Amino acid sequence: MDQITLTRIAEALERMAPAPLATPDFDAASAFVWHVEPERLEPVADISRVDLELLVGINRSRDTLMENSRRFARGHGANNALLWGARGMGKSSLVKAVHGALLKDHSDLKLVELQREDLPSVARLLHHLRNAKQRFILFCDDLSFSHDDQHYKSLKAVLDGGIEGRPENVVFYATSNRRHLMPRDMIENERSSAINPSEAVEEKVSLSDRFGLWLGFHPCDQDEYLAMIDGYCSAYGVETDAAQLRADAIEWQATRGARSGRVAWQFFVDLAGRQGIALR
Repeated sequence: MDQITLTRIAEALERMAPAPLATPDFDAASAFVWHVEPERLEPVADISRVDLELLVGINRSRDTLMENSRRFARGHGANNALLWGARGMGKSSLVKAVHGALLKDHSDLKLVELQREDLPSVARLLHHLRNAKQRFILFCDDLSFSHDDQHYKSLKAVLDGGIEGRPENVVFYATSNRRHLMPRDMIENERSSAINPSEAVEEKVSLSDRFGLWLGFHPCDQDEYLAMIDGYCSAYGVETDAAQLRADAIEWQATRGARSGRVAWQFFVDLAGRQGIALR
């Protein structure tokens, strides 16, 4: 093989190899989103979130996550947290609201969002976070796995950290509709078809056990649903007849077939729009 051919091969391999990620400027923002191809931490200038006080009906989970996060921000011991349960009840909103509340306390805590499909790259992300002076909440929204999904193995790098251990300046928060991160029917199917049922899905199911905090979110009742709407009206200065508001709100949730924080917010957005009120 001549020198020209070797040079071309070397140049082609260099083009295929991803360029090393430059040292991120973590002072550029309070939150970042991790992207791959090319790998980068993209600053988020304006975080979409609500105030902590507006999250109604999840007081215990709110207080527990807030205290865990406050300890972590101060450099004390803190647990990874799994926020699981009903859709639309404020799991991801709580993570962002807690981060926002700590920023108001002059904390330098950073929020880094990681997509589930990007979990295989998490070791490289942790390398950059480990070497930084700041402290980070690594956040993965809507985390779950199917029976043939191998991404869960990458999650262990966050929860256990391998031989290096989880970086001292990183805590991992995840939200999921499933307590055990995989569908119950898949758990039962693998148990029934395995040679050793007791070990068939232990590795996947035990992922949940690696979270020090399990915070459950359950469907709200009608009083909590209406309290959420009242809170939004008060926070944004929306005034309307109380009896009419209640009737309209109940009709709205009936057409959706569910009550949740998300449904309450959607009703309020419609209400504010009808009154010509801008929310941002």
